[in-house]
Amino acid sequence: MKTVVFLTISLVYFTALFAQDKAFYEKKFIWDKEREILSADFASVDKPTMDEFVEKVFHFPPVRQDTTGTCWAYSTISFLESEIYRLHKKKIKLSEMYVAYWEYVEKARRFIREKGNSVFEQGSESDLAFKRIRQYGLVPLSAYTGLIDGKTKHNHDPMFKEMKNYLLFLKEHEYWDEDIALTTIKNIMNKYIGEPPATFIYKGQKYTPASFRDDVCRINPEDYVEFLSTIKYDFYTKCEFDVPDNWAHSEDYYNIPLSEFYDILKRAINNGYSVIVGGDVSEAGKYGWEDIAIVVPWDIAQKDINQYSREFRIYNKTTTDDHGIHLVGFTRHNDHDWFLIKDSGSSSHYGKYKGYYFFRDDFIKLKMLGFCVHKDAVRDILEKFKEEDK
Repeated sequence: MKTVVFLTISLVYFTALFAQDKAFYEKKFIWDKEREILSADFASVDKPTMDEFVEKVFHFPPVRQDTTGTCWAYSTISFLESEIYRLHKKKIKLSEMYVAYWEYVEKARRFIREKGNSVFEQGSESDLAFKRIRQYGLVPLSAYTGLIDGKTKHNHDPMFKEMKNYLLFLKEHEYWDEDIALTTIKNIMNKYIGEPPATFIYKGQKYTPASFRDDVCRINPEDYVEFLSTIKYDFYTKCEFDVPDNWAHSEDYYNIPLSEFYDILKRAINNGYSVIVGGDVSEAGKYGWEDIAIVVPWDIAQKDINQYSREFRIYNKTTTDDHGIHLVGFTRHNDHDWFLIKDSGSSSHYGKYKGYYFFRDDFIKLKMLGFCVHKDAVRDILEKFKEEDK
């Protein structure tokens, strides 16, 4: 009887593997438009159900970023909501657009100071979001939604186009008055998403964004650290994240070997810490209709995923910094680790579990570039860095 069961399981496994090993084109509706994508038989993948993610942190239900390039704000704010609950057992829904507003201001400021030689796009990174929180504080969603004039969905395209064209006009004519430029940038945003509050009422009390951050949320931006894993820089040193969304050229990233990079993610979520993760999601193995992200066999064999195959994809830019997400759960299903991902992107709503993905261990190791976590979760790793790098 055991032999029959074993052979049956083996047959199912190898049939599923063979099905994934075949690539084909299929038509899917993406953003309400039919597109042709390279695919595989993802329905045959042996994956967990939502009920199997018993290791989960508190998080609010997923929300969509709509037509914006602000995944970094959504993932960071979702992470902080989980952190506030972990640290203080408070459930506070925060404003994503408040952080996004001030990030645009600071991007414009650098653009002016660098005489146009600085990136001004919609993307950013979680460590820069923390810098804005340090500068400008936090506000609850009830105080600032970024939706005005009866709008129920975000669309930053017209606003961003107007801001970008204005800054390019300044560059063309070499108008570098910072006060005038920033006032105009704010006026453009105020027209589209409203002016953020200087003070507001929360549960009957009056706060500024700074006092709300410090007295209600009780969040210290200095408590959060960012990690990478790349052979471009020495391990156990701090370095720059060399991607366009790191528009400020922050060098506050701790570089560690892939084995530790992965182990920290797994250990953190199993110890009750959630994590902001960023990396490449423009992959054939990320399939929203089945809620999964895996590495398909015709990309690279499991046994060949390592520090160098990962680096090769960074080097040739087949792994890029596409998207910021929030890691909120973990389970072990048969022979793989699976991570529960809360995702603000539209593709996370194609499948059964709206707003979520199940990322398999191979996808994390090969395609995720960096992450942010509370320093208490990684004190042993930080001890490996020189004092000047801590």
